[in-house]
Amino acid sequence: MTRTLLIATTLFLLLSGTPVQAGRVKDLADVQGVRDNQLLGLGIVVGLKGTGDSAPFLSQALANVLKRYGLNVSPQQARSKNAAVVYVTATLPPFARPGAKLDVTCSSAGDASSLTGGTLLRVPLEGADSKVYAVAQGPVSVGGFAFTGDAASEQRNHPTVGRVVNGALVERSVPTSLLAKHGRIVLNLRRRSFLTAQRLASKIGQLVGVRATAVDGGTVHVHVPERARRPNDLVALLAKLGELEVEPDAPARVVINERTGTIVAGQGVRISKVAISHGNLTISVTETPEVSQPAPFSRKGETAVVPRTKLSVTEERPGLAVLEGGITVAGLAQALNSLGVSPRDLIAIFQALKVAGALHAELVVM
Repeated sequence: MTRTLLIATTLFLLLSGTPVQAGRVKDLADVQGVRDNQLLGLGIVVGLKGTGDSAPFLSQALANVLKRYGLNVSPQQARSKNAAVVYVTATLPPFARPGAKLDVTCSSAGDASSLTGGTLLRVPLEGADSKVYAVAQGPVSVGGFAFTGDAASEQRNHPTVGRVVNGALVERSVPTSLLAKHGRIVLNLRRRSFLTAQRLASKIGQLVGVRATAVDGGTVHVHVPERARRPNDLVALLAKLGELEVEPDAPARVVINERTGTIVAGQGVRISKVAISHGNLTISVTETPEVSQPAPFSRKGETAVVPRTKLSVTEERPGLAVLEGGITVAGLAQALNSLGVSPRDLIAIFQALKVAGALHAELVVM
């Protein structure tokens, strides 16, 4: 791979020379009150082939289930390696009505080695208010396996986590109100920006009969007239608002992943006039030990190993590139290509530019 291609690969995304594309309002903001809700339950997966729990709480849980169906057994009598206690999680989307189906995830809570082939027994799923919103049950699908022998083992993915597709039925819906106080629709920006909020309010204000106000860098209030506050009118208004296109404000940010040598630079990144020098120092140490033998038929002396070390130091001539003020990241990449820097060196250069005050952007190191 040539150095030019290497730098182009390292700078995975250069937005400095590309204008920001307008985005739809529904991709930039959320309507306050329209949100997901997390559900949680504790259940039992049965039908396992000896890969279940050995923890004491499984015996207690099985005894409670059997007692519910008229079988009075003690926890000691309810021991089984064919069952496992699992945490059951699901996400309840907005506007979900009773009878709707949800996917659930089962995660082992004990020392079970696999949930393959198991079936989740009926378990109620509660919300943050401790009310039951769904009930889950069904066969568990595991996208992995684990096999163990006396001297070898093989595992793929996580066999102690599985999913029950369409395994939960919604029993209770969450009340959702599209309007806040005083007949307003509140839009919450997913990325906070005063400029984006102002642009969004101005764009919405162009609609006939609608007035919008940017409250802060993350909130826009849409004032709905009384004649348009009926449910069907609100749905039509929100559908129209969601399709409006607004140019978002792109932050000046450089994200560096040191593990992979990847650099992602945003559009607004600028670099002041600066001179960059780059050079590599390579040190090579080679050990070639030799064996020293005493003279033939000599009574004194013994075989010895004599170390032989070859040391070489190679220093590349450092190049010097002068960057004019206001240069973009694309211009910086071209200048660094002439110096022949590697991805790791490029990361160090960006960090040095930030310390020197020449990089006018937020530097995020992952």
